[in-house]
Amino acid sequence: MLTAYWVFLKDLIQIYQFSKNGVSPLSKKETILAIVKMSFFKLIYLFVLLVMPTLFFNIPFYQVLIGFFLMHFIEGVILSFVFQMAHTVEGTTHPLPNESNTIENDWAIHQMNTTVDFSPKSKLISWYVGGLNFQVEHHLFPRICHVHYPEIAKIVKQTAGEFGVPYLVNDTFFKALKSHLAALKKFGTLPSANEVIV
Repeated sequence: MLTAYWVFLKDLIQIYQFSKNGVSPLSKKETILAIVKMSFFKLIYLFVLLVMPTLFFNIPFYQVLIGFFLMHFIEGVILSFVFQMAHTVEGTTHPLPNESNTIENDWAIHQMNTTVDFSPKSKLISWYVGGLNFQVEHHLFPRICHVHYPEIAKIVKQTAGEFGVPYLVNDTFFKALKSHLAALKKFGTLPSANEVIV
């Protein structure tokens, strides 16, 4: 229910947490205005998807509600799957914070170490997942439209090579899936008595 959580809670929780922790670039007045504006558009979204079908097309509300949550369930499964192909695969590292709760890594290098592109040559997959198969570029340049990711990927790969930073990619969806399953197997295997757990 990942996307349903985003619709109902995530945005509001993030605005509240950012404001509470002093991270938000918005003033208190701007924060309240952002919450009101966001809530207004969420209400329009809910009206269009939940109320209009019953009101204008006489579809029973329980059917609309089932369809709404089924849509979010399928969408959440697909997104979760994409995130797994891009993060939980062989080759990625998952650094732990030090005693002062800081990860000792440059932000961009951290993105390169924890993220993997998959199926970069598949226009179908790029279209279907909205460019999220270029996860490295998505993390490094979240405000750039995904249609530019294939060209940006070439620059990122070249720059990573120049600085000795890993650029992780699985050429096909099936390689990504195989790598994901291997990573799950590794994570699910108990270490032997001779191995040290770090």
